[in-house]
Amino acid sequence: MNDQVSFGYEDVPIEEKTARVGAVFSAVAKKYDVMNDAMSGGMHRLWKDQFVRRVKPREGEQILDMAGGTGDIAFRMAERGATITVSDINQDMLDVGIERAMERGFDDLVWSRQNAEELTFPDRFFDAYTIAFGIRNVTRIDKALAEAHRVLKHGGRFYCLEFSTTEWPGFKEVYDAYSHKLVPWLGEKIAGDAESYRYLIESIRRFPPMREFEGMIREAGFARTKVEPILGGLVAIHSGWKI
Repeated sequence: MNDQVSFGYEDVPIEEKTARVGAVFSAVAKKYDVMNDAMSGGMHRLWKDQFVRRVKPREGEQILDMAGGTGDIAFRMAERGATITVSDINQDMLDVGIERAMERGFDDLVWSRQNAEELTFPDRFFDAYTIAFGIRNVTRIDKALAEAHRVLKHGGRFYCLEFSTTEWPGFKEVYDAYSHKLVPWLGEKIAGDAESYRYLIESIRRFPPMREFEGMIREAGFARTKVEPILGGLVAIHSGWKI
């Protein structure tokens, strides 16, 4: 059994990764949304809008937004009438989200600190499970997917928005140069933290390719899996159903 997992370009002991990822997100929490705008030129907002359109949240549904931190996905889904539980392993990220929710008047969201690998929710409780730009930071992705399957009702749906590897010729090289050089520089200038953003870029490079990750979703028990590439696969929407 391999007891090493990736932390950016490093391989570290399993028990070490969770703490190190936690330190990264505690460091970037207050500037997280500002940096998302800077790094993507604001495009992350369009990706999240598209993601929520695919989820199709409806009034009366119970939806778990895992790694929901600052609330970006939860706010969009709550506007459509669903009951949203926002969960994250990092309390600093949740605190930012709670503050933003109060400013925006979202009073009905449930906030719960949770480890995606060991959820405390009962079996077959949620109609949908969403996770946006969070699954690659989980220590044991297979366990998180198994937990997602467990807490979904029969007929429930899984949606994941995550960075991947673009398949557009030429664009990959441009993006690699941009992300490895400019993103840490932006991290230093805006958030005062180049190293955390260097890790976040490296974690994208170590994440499985789109089709491989789709296979992991199927192995967790999901059916009718689908991958929707954005910008040639720079970002991808993954989905599956518990049937």
